[in-house]
Amino acid sequence: MQSNEILGVVDSVSTEKGLDKNIIFSAIEVAIASASQRHFHEDAELIVKIDRDTGEYSTHRNWLVFDETDEEYHLETHTTEAASNLQLGDIHTEQQENVPFGRIETQAARQVMLQKVREAEREKVVSQFKNQNNQLVNGTVKRVTRDNIIVDIAYDAEAILPRDRLMPGEIYKINDRIRAILQIQEVEGRGPQLMLNRSCPEMVTELFSIEVPEINEDIIEIRGVARDAGSRSKIAVKTNDGRIDPVGACVGMRGSRVQAVSAELGNERIDIIIYDDNPAQLVINALVPAKVESIVMDEDSRSMDIAVNQDNLALAIGSRGQNIRLASKLVGWELNIVSSEEAEAKVKVDETEFLAKLTASLEVSDEIAEQIASLGLSSFDDIAYADDSLFKSFIEDDSEIARVKGAAEDAALMEAMGAITEEEDNVESLTDLNLEEEDIQKLSNKGIKNKDDLAELAVDELQDIIEISSDNASKMIMKAREHWFN
Repeated sequence: MQSNEILGVVDSVSTEKGLDKNIIFSAIEVAIASASQRHFHEDAELIVKIDRDTGEYSTHRNWLVFDETDEEYHLETHTTEAASNLQLGDIHTEQQENVPFGRIETQAARQVMLQKVREAEREKVVSQFKNQNNQLVNGTVKRVTRDNIIVDIAYDAEAILPRDRLMPGEIYKINDRIRAILQIQEVEGRGPQLMLNRSCPEMVTELFSIEVPEINEDIIEIRGVARDAGSRSKIAVKTNDGRIDPVGACVGMRGSRVQAVSAELGNERIDIIIYDDNPAQLVINALVPAKVESIVMDEDSRSMDIAVNQDNLALAIGSRGQNIRLASKLVGWELNIVSSEEAEAKVKVDETEFLAKLTASLEVSDEIAEQIASLGLSSFDDIAYADDSLFKSFIEDDSEIARVKGAAEDAALMEAMGAITEEEDNVESLTDLNLEEEDIQKLSNKGIKNKDDLAELAVDELQDIIEISSDNASKMIMKAREHWFN
């Protein structure tokens, strides 16, 4: 390429596309280096530098200074300390003759340059929308394909709405108006992309922000959203102004505000509940109108056993488990619904098992074990650190009280060691599935402790807990099941 041609291309493309000239120069440098590559070894590292004033360019080749006795030493990419007068790890650069361009090289350079310019254009457009990430945008359907809907969201700006991010049953045609959440996402090999989503929880949040002025004014805060797109959503709202009813404000006069949001979402049913910092109370609010009779919380596994009477059982669970599933998403705890009778039976079983542990570990009679349990001490730790006076009414000997408390302390230590060992084994088991620590923690919070727990999940259940594609979720579940068949 001639210098005057390079300068002409830079001027014209920069003017036409509105891009900085340095971006165009960089694109041409990459293009020339890529086209020149076919005249060198495929592993050679070429760098092209263009003089911004004259348009003249030079070609340079880089070698890494490497130990020639190392088995990974490669003549085309490495050089020695003696040959380069540099130290190991430095980069040795030599200028090469510019490759004469024929028709093939010119065409190859042109393709690379156009690709780089398109990438630069896309990055420029994306940067303009960074402050609108995860916000509601309006657009017009420009093109409809089998997998995506292409939407014009501004002058010279298009966003992609994948069909799996539409709500069930939605159909759009060219020139239809559309509202969706803008999400800037990194796509492998293509960089940041403008994507749209109508099935995400943010869609509900943004629509309520439009319909309810108190939310925009920060008088009312949406603290959580759980959503089955097109079917049902639950939102938790809170206000620090005691004069305002946050639920009533979101519902509006005769339901006008919530109906406006529901209409935009294809008549999706929306439950609005009061947020509470206490997760147990939040669960009670989320399951209304079902009446909760008791809740047993396990903070280690972040799970709750919720007892309701038989008449409320179906209402609490909801159609196909939807109500309890959404409540679980909203609260961030695993929720297990049981009838009152089942809860009572479970309590009795737990009490019997605890009494058996007391008699075996503390070496006391059944009567003494029952007396200890009646004090409200529900663990060996509670017994070990309880005040001696609590035991005086049924154990007269001070030395016997000391022995019982010492045995309880030993039993608590053994339980803790067993739990730590089990947790380490479980983490190692899940690590075998190439899971990140963050995902392992998310699974653990949902009671998924090991391969067997994960193997019993369905693909959509795994996707509800961690961010993973359907294909990868299916492969991970099958890998977790491998040991079942070996």
